[in-house]
Amino acid sequence: MSPLSLDLLRTFLAVHRTGSITAAAQTLGLSQPAVTAQVKALESALDRPLFDRLARGVAPTPAADELARRVAASLDALDEVVESELPTDAAVHLGGPAEFLCEVVMPMLAPLVRDGLRLRTTLGLSDDLLADLAGGRLDLVVSTIRPRVRGVRADPLYDEEFLLVAAPDLGDALRVAGGGVEPRALAGVPLVAYAEDLPIVRRYWRIVFGRRPAMAAQIVIPDLRGVVSAVRAGMGVSVLPAYLCRRDLEAGTLVTLADPEEPPINTGYLAVRIGAQARPAVARVRAHLLETFRADPLY
Repeated sequence: MSPLSLDLLRTFLAVHRTGSITAAAQTLGLSQPAVTAQVKALESALDRPLFDRLARGVAPTPAADELARRVAASLDALDEVVESELPTDAAVHLGGPAEFLCEVVMPMLAPLVRDGLRLRTTLGLSDDLLADLAGGRLDLVVSTIRPRVRGVRADPLYDEEFLLVAAPDLGDALRVAGGGVEPRALAGVPLVAYAEDLPIVRRYWRIVFGRRPAMAAQIVIPDLRGVVSAVRAGMGVSVLPAYLCRRDLEAGTLVTLADPEEPPINTGYLAVRIGAQARPAVARVRAHLLETFRADPLY
């Protein structure tokens, strides 16, 4: 068999990592037909199928998994050599949830920016951001879920606590003797949520109250900063991460409605694309964030 083209192998690896012809095409800057043709050319050269076509995306065959295992490290190492020769002022592409990136991460990166760091950010959901990371469109991602993506390394970065909060007047009206709030007292209270399916609220109710929430959201705002504003204005109750509530709790413009012995905690991760770590700017941002979070007693 004649030597395989590096272009074919790079295209194959992009499809394998993203699980999608479309995503791989976007990553590589190629058309979908070009990616499909290259995958078929590689399958023809190897005389075996590499992907099963699904309704959405593709699934690797065992032969594809074995090929990826053998070539990924070498291709990544080659990319590291190339990327290390890029100008040192190349921008670092960082992704993460809008609220956490803007409220917490950006201030932490201020010293690096003052020292010349060029930064580009992408805001969104962790699944989408991790796919972009594996596909090469991002260098680093702050993820609210544990990454399980090929070609990605992840380190625990922070723990965020969730709180059930309300404006002071509403909180006083809901409390019973002893200062707590009974779940049934919340059934008729407007609920402010981040999404219709109440992902944060449902988890809090299950852990703290041992049941599902009985109410639906009356107000949905797909940005937790907007949820904070609505709750602060007395529009209802919500479950929010502590980092977003801290200033309001200290100022008395929000109050907590429960003090559970074991509050719900979610671990966030800092994920880096293997191959991007060789770039000095990416390595510097990663090391700075890991060190800063680990030194901060709030996280």
